[in-house]
Amino acid sequence: MRYHTLCTDLDGTLLALKNRPSDFTAAVFKKYASQIKIILVSARMPSGMRYIQKTLGILDQPIICYNGALVMQGEQLISSYTIPVKLLKEVATICALHQTDMGLYSYDQWRAPRQSERVTKEEFNTQTQVVLEPTQTTLERWEFENRGGHKIMLMGTYASANLVQEILEKEFKNKLDIYRSNDTLIEISPAGVDKLKGIKALLGPKTSLSGVMAFGDNYNDISMLHGVGLGVAMENGRPELKEIADQQAKACAADGVAHFLEQYFNTEI
Repeated sequence: MRYHTLCTDLDGTLLALKNRPSDFTAAVFKKYASQIKIILVSARMPSGMRYIQKTLGILDQPIICYNGALVMQGEQLISSYTIPVKLLKEVATICALHQTDMGLYSYDQWRAPRQSERVTKEEFNTQTQVVLEPTQTTLERWEFENRGGHKIMLMGTYASANLVQEILEKEFKNKLDIYRSNDTLIEISPAGVDKLKGIKALLGPKTSLSGVMAFGDNYNDISMLHGVGLGVAMENGRPELKEIADQQAKACAADGVAHFLEQYFNTEI
């Protein structure tokens, strides 16, 4: 079958060099960009994705940010789902009680209360820059601006993350989607929003998902790989993702997506 759209996650999937794709991957994507629509789908903010689009030669394509909460074509807004400030304040209260920092994201704004090893790592990985200010200050301004958050990133210790996740899942079961990205990080999205929903918002009801291939490595890629025509898990991906995937690609560090794409265009998958 021939596919009309390729959707790919970034971190752990496409970016062999941590904050950018390899020269090989960039060359492969440029080679085939005229033959298939290439959409980057990530938990990142827009500015953390556009420089990668430029490297791959696909700046004219849309992006799906914040795990599907924000979809954009250039500066044009296609869809946006946010967490209201009221809920953000409730989460902030819990975090304050358990020494957990909140990273707050809205469009291209990223706010955090202090510099930390985690924040510095995120700045490097995403090639973006945080603005440091107290969480309460951010939330008060967002409330005045009638602005919600597209994503929350909670940063703590292994023990505090376990405790906070348990509390949040109990208190906000049907109000927020809570995802553990690693031992010390919790990512929170608006309820019911995921990467597949972002793809649907972008393609519209008249375009079949059966013509989409998608690549991912983590828990937040499960709905995307399960819902499209061809779901491809990375060799380095989570076991739960590999279980539902249709096929498997080489590891991210081995340019797995690019090699799979070469195989696809030179053989019938």
